[in-house]
Amino acid sequence: MKADELTTITTDALDTLAALLDAGHSDQLTAMLKAMSRFHKYSWHNVCLIASQRPAATRVAGFQTWRTLGRCVRKGEKGIAILAPIVGRMRDNAIDDPRTALGFRAAYVFDVAQTDGEPLPAPAEASGDPGATLDVLTAAICKRGITIERVDDLGGALGTSHGGTIRLLNGLPTALAFTTLVHEYAHELLHHEADRPASRDTRELEAEAVAFVVGTAVGLDTADASRDYIHLYRGDREALSHSLVRIQHTASCILSAIEPTRV
Repeated sequence: MKADELTTITTDALDTLAALLDAGHSDQLTAMLKAMSRFHKYSWHNVCLIASQRPAATRVAGFQTWRTLGRCVRKGEKGIAILAPIVGRMRDNAIDDPRTALGFRAAYVFDVAQTDGEPLPAPAEASGDPGATLDVLTAAICKRGITIERVDDLGGALGTSHGGTIRLLNGLPTALAFTTLVHEYAHELLHHEADRPASRDTRELEAEAVAFVVGTAVGLDTADASRDYIHLYRGDREALSHSLVRIQHTASCILSAIEPTRV
């Protein structure tokens, strides 16, 4: 499959998603956010490609990566096409930065269900309790130079973000404390620079979607973060696309800091 054919798949998937939201249906967006939680190391476009070609995929890797993990792709299995950068040297590039992405090519990954071999560590299962991950998240936020203050009253809010300081309400159940902290951390990462969305509704929904993706990835039963997107993005495909890229990138950054390395 050629790179331009893969680009068409992602464009068509986004058009379909926008049309469904325009018709008042958010199930497809929820499914896409869940796919982000499973494949957070992949770009938004590649998440879209994986979900479009193999909706039931849970863990994917390339042929050689599966071999290093003690598993082999079964003969005859069809790979899932994704976009991989073509890295090369540009003639006029600076000496201290000699290599850059010159374009994209098709590459192939396979779902664990297409392989046989050694068992893998079990993925997170919904438990309603983030366990020690809350402490890991707290440490990761503090490492970024962001202060976390726990307070007894926030005027009805569960958490707030103030550009370098997150305030979190005392006494929250652990799962709610985790998702609230992710939500406010997403605001810190996304919404205190000049390029933030002008609409407060957009900012809140981006942060809530990040909390949904991260919470789902660590095994929490998270609330449906997509239903309000029906109203916010109705008829605005470009805004939806831009927001999904921001959500994926931010969730990926957070999960990379708190999850152990795994396929």
